[in-house]
Amino acid sequence: MSLIPRPERSPGALRAACAVVAPGLLPAYDRAKDRALAEAVEHGSLKPVHAYLAHWAALIEIERHPAVARRYHRAEYLARLATTPEEAREHLATASALYREAVTWSGGRAISP
Repeated sequence: MSLIPRPERSPGALRAACAVVAPGLLPAYDRAKDRALAEAVEHGSLKPVHAYLAHWAALIEIERHPAVARRYHRAEYLARLATTPEEAREHLATASALYREAVTWSGGRAISP
């Protein structure tokens, strides 16, 4: 079950969704947007903006689903606490799999809680 409907893939819609599902991430969201816009101007390309939108759409997709968000954050936390490289890789693989699954949201498929 999701906390909110899936937002449009636009800066304003993603920021509004972030404010609801992960308000603590708003400063990082704003920094990422500012950095993407600055890079787009510097390089004369919209690729940085598209990358920022894709990344934040995936993060918001994770946060929309509390069970998925718990698994994702737990895996990241355990990777930081790991005492061996193998253990860290195992936890990072879990977080990466959840992130990759969230990226598919634009295809209309729901992520598994």
